[in-house]
Amino acid sequence: MGVMRKALLAVSAAVVAVAAIGAANAGPEAAPEADVAHHGHVSLTGGRLKVSLASESLGPANLENATVRLAFSAPPAAVPALPPGCLWSTETVVLCATGPLRAGAGGRRVALDLRTRGTPEQVAVEIGTHWNGGVADESPDNNEHRVLTPATGRSYAF
Repeated sequence: MGVMRKALLAVSAAVVAVAAIGAANAGPEAAPEADVAHHGHVSLTGGRLKVSLASESLGPANLENATVRLAFSAPPAAVPALPPGCLWSTETVVLCATGPLRAGAGGRRVALDLRTRGTPEQVAVEIGTHWNGGVADESPDNNEHRVLTPATGRSYAF
């Protein structure tokens, strides 16, 4: 075998070995990235708590579905009916499916109109992503909110 051929075989073997080591060290494939965001407003007056929010994927990936979690510091007066795709997880926590979220396009809107027990002076509302379909979200600041809502009737944005 010629010297050139032996050199090519050695280089080829080295490339195959390096590629195999790289593949073994790569680990599982990285999850797609999607920046889930929730924005809206909350108001409280006379024991009536209103929440309106929109969920979206700012990209780059689309999401088949996600779940937004809304937690309230004051329990409802009764178990009220919720919009389709929402359910009570506990006495003070509601989970809502977003449905498909196309990257860069508007998402599902959810509106809740709840009565609290009594007439609290304020209610804290926590909004966040409960499940995001397994994507990586490098910017969670726009999907985790805590809104202290005084009973002024004014709308407080998040």
